Amino acid sequence: MAKTSKANSQSEELQQEEKATAKPKTTKKKGNADNKQENEPINVNPPQLKNVEVYSRFTDFDINLFKSGKHFRLYEKLGSHVVEYLGVTGTYFAVWAPAAKYVSVIGNFNYWNRDSHPLFVRWDESGIWEGFIPHIGKGEAYKFCIGTQDGRQLEKIDPYAHYFEEPPKTASIVWDNWYEWNDKDWMKNRWEKNSLSAPMSVYEVHLGSWQKTLDNNVLSYGEIAERLVNHVKQTGFTHVEFMPVMEHPYAPSWGYQVTGFFAPSSRFGNPQDFMYLVDELHKNGIGVILDWVPSHFPGDAHALFEYDGTHLYEHPDMRKGYHPDWKSYIFNYGRNEVRSFLISNALYWLDRFHADGLRVDAVASMLYLDYSRNAGEWEPNEFGGNHHLEAISLFRELNEVLYSNFPDVQAIAEESTSFTGVSRPIYMGGLGFGQKWMMGWMNDTLKYFEKDPMYRKYHQDQITFSTVYAFSENFMLPLSHDEVVYGKKSLVSKMPGDEWQRFANLRLLFSYMFTHPGSKLIFMGSEFGQTAEWNYAQSLDWHLLEFAPHQGMQKCISALNALYKSQPALYDKQFAQEGFEWIDTSDRNNSVLVYSRKGNERKNQLIVVLNMTPVPHSNYRVGVPMQGIWTEIFNSDSEEFYGSGKTNKDALIAEEISWQGKAYSIALTLPPLGAVILKVK
Repeated sequence: MAKTSKANSQSEELQQEEKATAKPKTTKKKGNADNKQENEPINVNPPQLKNVEVYSRFTDFDINLFKSGKHFRLYEKLGSHVVEYLGVTGTYFAVWAPAAKYVSVIGNFNYWNRDSHPLFVRWDESGIWEGFIPHIGKGEAYKFCIGTQDGRQLEKIDPYAHYFEEPPKTASIVWDNWYEWNDKDWMKNRWEKNSLSAPMSVYEVHLGSWQKTLDNNVLSYGEIAERLVNHVKQTGFTHVEFMPVMEHPYAPSWGYQVTGFFAPSSRFGNPQDFMYLVDELHKNGIGVILDWVPSHFPGDAHALFEYDGTHLYEHPDMRKGYHPDWKSYIFNYGRNEVRSFLISNALYWLDRFHADGLRVDAVASMLYLDYSRNAGEWEPNEFGGNHHLEAISLFRELNEVLYSNFPDVQAIAEESTSFTGVSRPIYMGGLGFGQKWMMGWMNDTLKYFEKDPMYRKYHQDQITFSTVYAFSENFMLPLSHDEVVYGKKSLVSKMPGDEWQRFANLRLLFSYMFTHPGSKLIFMGSEFGQTAEWNYAQSLDWHLLEFAPHQGMQKCISALNALYKSQPALYDKQFAQEGFEWIDTSDRNNSVLVYSRKGNERKNQLIVVLNMTPVPHSNYRVGVPMQGIWTEIFNSDSEEFYGSGKTNKDALIAEEISWQGKAYSIALTLPPLGAVILKVK
């Protein structure tokens, strides 16, 4: 189990150092600050120290781990750390820049003078420069000035900085990660919430555009906490997934062009403010998944690109080191120190920020050497194939480290190909992820629902095909941000027909999604039928909830989430073939599908009937697996959801009439463009 102390997995010394100066700027948040004073005097007669003193937090063992690619707590060593040395409080700086001729720290404290505070290079050929600067502490803005072998002077951020100036400014800020957590109960029991046999319904959120102020400014982490907790509780999602919160200079990248891998974005507050947001979600029983981007980084001059004048973090061969689609740079996955950087970063968000999982972005782009490349633009691996062996090795080691340190989290791959074993154990030859996005299901489902219901009978195979491979991986069903941008239209706007039919179609789609095997993910705004495409620069259209169709849609999502969490048949075996059975796929003319979901106990079995056309049916006979009284526990056509109200209010008694391969059957009302879910008493 993951530890849940104030600073997980730290030594007592590191805890005391970080606590000594922790004082987040948020004042109204309960439990968000301690009683320590910043830079509290230690000695009334401190010794006279040089501008920079020789000082190190590294042991020989640390260096050996770092050079061998096995140091996974580098955030405790590299970067900036407020410490006491010889009775004087100051900041220790350490940076990896093996090709540099010299490195100095520049900031407001020395008027950005490149010569006044040089760091010392270590003797052990680790490429680490370090030193202690007295009398500066938390809140100090700084960069590293790096002199290159070819005579350039680069002003670079600290790759391990915990905090940055608010964009467009780019300086790193001396900060700490100490926080008084209040989520002990959640952390102790979260293995139950993150289990593969537990319901996982994820609400995907972009922090900058979920809600905004009336004058279109972003909310703070604290303001988001209060509003988001209430909304997620109302709609019933089990988890929130944040699109990348890591610091990034370019807002239109949505956070996917990361520069500060160890810092939550300062657009919304400081690191403790973000911890508060996570804490509040946890206290209300809501898990937190973070988007994580190890696939690439931007070429901004102040960031990781050519960090010490050489291709330090990116692969030097641009056939492996440059991404043609995103005009960004790809990490050198075979370099030990870079592997330590990436795995340390993944661990950091689970350790210091209590994240319950990572959704790893663009996995496919890392797995294939020829991803988005034409013939002649890539080099085969040593066996002549197109698999990126170093990236595959990284994923396996990453997941091994994550799950050995935090066995109660989920690592989720956004992987769009048929690569074998993404969510299978490493000992079976898999990559070791807990789950994988089911992109094929998403594509087929949306294509089917976009069709006029009149023609759906010709495309029945498109909606049933997913179950052919649904159990080859632990799949999460995503209807994510990527499906509602760049001219793709919002989900409700994709649906055919008039307004009533569009909303009925979307309720039907979600009903199908929540009863299909696998965990679920829905992008913000879709839960109330946002009509416009998502725009990162403005708030969701919350005013739409004044109107009945949108109110009904949100109530439908709330009901589906409640159903998913209350019916073991929908989650007990959500990744196993035994949890699903087709009852009938042959009624193409009416575009009706019938299937069963099964849990660990036979009595919990559900029957799902989907009518994919706007034509209602009376006395529609469906085969059921057992005799007894069947009741309707959900109907997407309920008037409460803005439906027409064609429901099955009376109990349905199973008759001994063989139908659809079952010994018993019932006759029920099928609503137009509606889903009916039945359970036996």
